[in-house]
Amino acid sequence: MHLDGHLGSPTYTWPCGSVSHLPPELNVNQFVSVGMVVVTAFSLGRCLPVAGEDSASTGELARGSAPTLQQVREAGAAKSSFRDRQRPTRLATEPKPELDQFKRDIAPALSESCLDCHGPDVQEGSFRVDALDPDLIHGDDVAWWLEVSRVLTNGEMPPVDAEPISDEKRAAIINWLASEIQTASAARRVNGNHSSFRRMTRYEYNYALQDLLGLPYDFAGDLPPETASEDGFTNCSEVLPISASQVVTYNRIARTAIRKATVRGDQPAPLHWFVSMDAAAERVRHLTEEDQRRRVQRLENQPEALAKELERQRQQAQKRPAGTHYLNRRSGEHVRSMWRYSGARYAWGPTDGPTRSLEESQHVAVLPAGQRLIVELGDSLPDRGLMRVIVRAAGPRSSDRTMANLRLGFGHQASNNSSAEETVSRDDVAIEGAVREYRWDVPLSEVTRNPMRGVTKLGETPNPSEYLKLHNTSAMPADLTIESVEVIAPAYQDWPPESHQRLLLDLQNPVNERSAARQILTQFMRRAWRGFASDRDVQRKVAMFETIRPHCNDFQEAVTEVLANVISSAPFLYLTRNDQDDLELASRLSMFLWCSIPDEELLDLATEQRLHKPDVLTRQVHRMLLDERSKRLPEHFTRGWLGLQLLDYLKVDKDAYPKFNAELQASMRVEPIEFFGEMVRTNASVIDFLHADYAMLNESLARHYGIGDVQGNHFRRVALPNNSIRGGLLTQSGLLAMNSDGKDSHPLKRGIWLLSNLLNDPPPPPPPAVPEIDLADPKIAQMTLKERMEDHRNDPACMSCHSKIDPWGIAMENFDAVGRWRDEIGDQPVDASSRLFNRTQLRGMDGLKRFLLNERQDQFVRAMVHKMATYALGRPLSFQDHAAIDAITAEVRKRGDGLADLIELIVVNDLFHAAAISPAGTSLEPPKP
Repeated sequence: MHLDGHLGSPTYTWPCGSVSHLPPELNVNQFVSVGMVVVTAFSLGRCLPVAGEDSASTGELARGSAPTLQQVREAGAAKSSFRDRQRPTRLATEPKPELDQFKRDIAPALSESCLDCHGPDVQEGSFRVDALDPDLIHGDDVAWWLEVSRVLTNGEMPPVDAEPISDEKRAAIINWLASEIQTASAARRVNGNHSSFRRMTRYEYNYALQDLLGLPYDFAGDLPPETASEDGFTNCSEVLPISASQVVTYNRIARTAIRKATVRGDQPAPLHWFVSMDAAAERVRHLTEEDQRRRVQRLENQPEALAKELERQRQQAQKRPAGTHYLNRRSGEHVRSMWRYSGARYAWGPTDGPTRSLEESQHVAVLPAGQRLIVELGDSLPDRGLMRVIVRAAGPRSSDRTMANLRLGFGHQASNNSSAEETVSRDDVAIEGAVREYRWDVPLSEVTRNPMRGVTKLGETPNPSEYLKLHNTSAMPADLTIESVEVIAPAYQDWPPESHQRLLLDLQNPVNERSAARQILTQFMRRAWRGFASDRDVQRKVAMFETIRPHCNDFQEAVTEVLANVISSAPFLYLTRNDQDDLELASRLSMFLWCSIPDEELLDLATEQRLHKPDVLTRQVHRMLLDERSKRLPEHFTRGWLGLQLLDYLKVDKDAYPKFNAELQASMRVEPIEFFGEMVRTNASVIDFLHADYAMLNESLARHYGIGDVQGNHFRRVALPNNSIRGGLLTQSGLLAMNSDGKDSHPLKRGIWLLSNLLNDPPPPPPPAVPEIDLADPKIAQMTLKERMEDHRNDPACMSCHSKIDPWGIAMENFDAVGRWRDEIGDQPVDASSRLFNRTQLRGMDGLKRFLLNERQDQFVRAMVHKMATYALGRPLSFQDHAAIDAITAEVRKRGDGLADLIELIVVNDLFHAAAISPAGTSLEPPKP
């Protein structure tokens, strides 16, 4: 295809000849929507068969052999209409609609093919095509024209049972619409109203405080969750109101955050705990022997029972316990680990100085897979500061590099019905090979503490003690051994800590307090207000300092109160738009890629008015995507794009899936995020989302998929064999599971999800009073799931929607409710074959992938650009953005569809630099009947 110019009429060149002479293998219903232009099933000068059919493709493939998915993918890319599109030109004068062509060619074609169902006498869907205003630049029917273009290019209209529209007329209508839509979109953007104003989301606020203060704490825990927009994102300006109670909460959080970042007085002396497994084993042995003696004493007058008890104790001493135990490495003796909260008999007391032993421990604690070791620390841990935990551990000693995984927990148990426990290690640590030290720094102010500390004495009930829990989270049988556990609290590298110095500099007790306050506030407000703090703004805060200083005990109390005011004020909480200012560009860019405020490098470039220069901006995008903070983009974009919140509420039937557990569910939630992150790092093609020859897996997911040789809980790239059923998003178990009912698959949910989230083509909502499937009917109860859906679809009220949804979901039927492959349901073979609305056959997941790779690449890439741009701009897209989305999509396709390229092209496009279209802009949604 070739497009002459940006706004002129597109002209097409077809490898197999002109549109008026389509080959018999190509049905006109194979035309697909690709940003309002036509794509055919031609590739490399030959014509490919319909996806899922048995006929072989041509080209370099051997006659009679089916093309591989990679070959189908290459063929689908070769026929992209976007790759031949010319770079758009800017409008010099206001364009005019092509009304003469409409009257001459388009209106008669529409009348001939559409008026029987959408004319003066019949208006299906409350829609009359003859009443639409053909002026897309100034008229009010743009949304309907978009719908007309969509159904024609997707082959949905005319319906298969109606008189077909000729190929020439279909192409003429779509060509005219493609040109007019592009023209109208560009014109409306030039003349549009511009405004945008939103507050930071809960997660953006949290990251901004973390980066500003240099503390990895959860500052936003008390803020209410936010509602997602129709696009799935919570950073949309339309769903971010603020209430009076939130303002109060922001003030409280600000004060708490500043207090956590600053300290007072001299450095507190740290307490030390050193627990060797020699001492732990001896304590357990002593307590075990006490229990055994008491058992023996109770049975002194029962010889037979006493003999059995002594034999039991003898056998128990000789065999290895199944759970956590202590091993004497010299004698081979085992002692079963024990812990009870009552009496604090297992609590270890702190010392004022280091007590680490230099001698090798004779005993080790052995933790089999899934087992835990509790190290109780009593009630002496301080209220704040870092708790440094150092564990000497080793993994399994084997030649196949088997590893164990160690997770650190913190908790307490005050009584039988009062306890709390949480994971405090960010990630599980892979433990393999020889003994090494592993370290965690845990902020004590950020974990759940025992409320009985300082209320009851150690050893009483309720018990005020707290403990560490070391957990071997390995999915495979793999022991880990622990030699010692050391704890230091509070552990400070420097005093005052870095976060304190970042805020108050070195100005603790200044001679000139006003000058010191100005210096502190100038630096802090530059970062907090993203470069927009003027001298006048700083002066106002200095005046506030002077006002409250007489009411404060010292300089620090007064200045920190003003710092808290800075981060609870509108310039910190709200994001605004100013098209000509590089500072706004820096703020938008950092919120997009880091979900946070700009760093010093971005602010310096913006202050110098250099950031907007294309080469500078491109370098900054590359730098930011390599930064650790860029991991936030995959997490929050992917969650909204794919609707991952559904996994948070997934309830799996334990009877049907007894091996399904929390670890697997957590891994399912992470897989698409890791997959997205890997694609950004490698600039992989976004078509990998549809099918890839690799996956991002950990041990738990690999076992679930039946893939071997994956050790550890950390995610890594795993190459898939050529015949693998996995690869891409469609076969990821979490996405399949969240679109099930927890007991069985749900083709309807899966079909709607694919259309809405991946193709950006959501089906209309169901009409009122939709009949439900009556499982009480014996006839229906005996049907297979597919037969029930077909029976339901035969209802006239349901047919129009379900015929467009069900086939997509039925093609995924080989995957059960937790995303495992199956060949049978009960004693019946799985039937995953289906036909789309245009009679194209899909044969299972392979057929679905082939159809998407062959027929819907352009639609998917454009949908991807649309979703990413929506997230980047923090607002819904409107018709005015249509031409820009097409232009970005064309550049992405020309550059090879790289995901990092897609992100860069959005940032350098005028769409990202221009102000947001006002909510009054024309919607992309057709009016509801």
